[in-house]
Amino acid sequence: MAAHPTPKKIRVQKCAGKVLASIFWDQDGILLTHYLPKSQTINAEYYSSPLVQVKDILTEKRRGKGHQGGLVLARQYPGSPRTCNPKETGIPGLPCLVHPSYTPDLAPSDYHLFPGLKKQLKGPHFLSNAEVIAAAETWWDGQPSEFFLSGLQKLEQRAKKCIELRGEYVE
Repeated sequence: MAAHPTPKKIRVQKCAGKVLASIFWDQDGILLTHYLPKSQTINAEYYSSPLVQVKDILTEKRRGKGHQGGLVLARQYPGSPRTCNPKETGIPGLPCLVHPSYTPDLAPSDYHLFPGLKKQLKGPHFLSNAEVIAAAETWWDGQPSEFFLSGLQKLEQRAKKCIELRGEYVE
């Protein structure tokens, strides 16, 4: 009889867990990144806090730049109907374009913002959530405003393609 090989011991390395963030951005860059505290879920109550912060950031950003009367349209992607009611989670005082059920081909963050970030974060071993957050923010801060603008410009073409395909995925 053949001897059984000795079992290999697996060493578990400490590493960062998952980091969930709500990211708000416009044609110039990241407006706000709000990180979900551990063991908390996204619901209307949680979501209202960063939305108020975004409204304040937009108000400050446009102060003195001739944007009075200009159209600011918030675009949001509702979560599960059990946890987020779009009527409860809009940015107070701003018209909101509520997106239909989640479609990644029409979510600028999914088709434009995150692929580059994923490439940047692939490979290094992060020991803490703080390291992951710092690496992500460093990458976002290094992107020129043209990067963010081009992601939003792609949305029109993708929306037209989605209409042509009657709601089927673009990619």
